[in-house]
Amino acid sequence: MQNFPNTKRSANHVARLCALTLAAAALSSCGTYHTVSDLVTSHVPERHSGKASIVVALGEQEAYLYRGKYRTASSRISSGREGHRTPVGRFAVIRKDIDHRSSLYGSYVDDSGRVVKGNVDSRKDSKPPHSHFEGAPMPFFVEFSPGYGLHQGYLPGVAASHGCIRMPYWKARQFYEAAHIGTSVTVRP
Repeated sequence: MQNFPNTKRSANHVARLCALTLAAAALSSCGTYHTVSDLVTSHVPERHSGKASIVVALGEQEAYLYRGKYRTASSRISSGREGHRTPVGRFAVIRKDIDHRSSLYGSYVDDSGRVVKGNVDSRKDSKPPHSHFEGAPMPFFVEFSPGYGLHQGYLPGVAASHGCIRMPYWKARQFYEAAHIGTSVTVRP
């Protein structure tokens, strides 16, 4: 009977480990949302002050947030695919919109919100009867060139967007909070 407390203690440790593993798996189950490392690193207090700037390295599929000359954050990204390239050059933030929706890409939905025709380009795809266009969500949108910006979105591991720079939820939020109108954005090949 002396082993019973040890067995119970071991079972409690295993149960806690399983719960933590499940929580970590749930947080990182989608490439788009809430990976554990994104969650943790986006909440680390910044040690540096100074003017924020953003550098996007398309070849590396990474974005970097700077405060003055210090890199304070980085994020994996998904930029524009073939035929929808992300513009390269020096820009400045021209608009921020926490709940932005695309004006070009999205779905045709009926009055109840049910998707009638998905993954459409509103300029090219005809609208089915009794439907209306609903733009794709682009939370934490930081526009740096007309029609192009950084925002939260799906990350397949390669360049796959219509030209915008997609980021994981927590990183998009972190970059959104650091950026202001006029913040420098450099996009390099």
